[in-house]
Amino acid sequence: MSRSTLPLLDSSLYPQVWQQQIFASPQALLLSMLSATLSREVTIDASAFTKQLLADDVYQEWINTTVFGRYLHRNFTAFYQQTEDSFNTDMPALFRQELVRHAQYLPLGQVLFFAGDMPKSVRQTKTLTTTVNPATAIINAQTLNMNTSRLIINQITITGKQVLGFAIRHNKRTSERLRNEVLILDFQVLRLVNEQAIEDIKKSNTDDSILLRSYEIR
Repeated sequence: MSRSTLPLLDSSLYPQVWQQQIFASPQALLLSMLSATLSREVTIDASAFTKQLLADDVYQEWINTTVFGRYLHRNFTAFYQQTEDSFNTDMPALFRQELVRHAQYLPLGQVLFFAGDMPKSVRQTKTLTTTVNPATAIINAQTLNMNTSRLIINQITITGKQVLGFAIRHNKRTSERLRNEVLILDFQVLRLVNEQAIEDIKKSNTDDSILLRSYEIR
């Protein structure tokens, strides 16, 4: 079965302007957002970046070439998480097979984001829900870590030509439109290449920090 490769979204989105500064890459923008999060100088807002995405022709191509929306994604996730329904044990594999049939290759060099600890199951299931919106990843991390001062953010760079996935189409009338999610459905290797602790040097509380993990996926 022949598959197409999605166009590189980052080459269309960047350079990106945020807080009156210009950022040439998603990594640079994320670092600036993380520093602002620590200093509490700026409240991170996902909607501004979402507006940029929705106005971008390449992102429109990403979401309009998929037939899958958030509703189907929720059901797919639920099937994969169920452990007691022995009658429907084949459903996750069948569901996944159908999704893979419609998936496309993600472009080399594309950067995706994920909040929180990387689940151990990812390397077995080859499935991971990410976002192209760095602000969404930060907000998700804050939600996951409400009881701790350390946030964990992961940035994932596509380095192989056969990473399968698709952008999830969201209802524009709900808050889900700010998710800007991309479901990774298949890959060969997920490798941690760097881990960086980001701290606010102006504060004496060293517990207030962000752990930035960089991965390569192929």
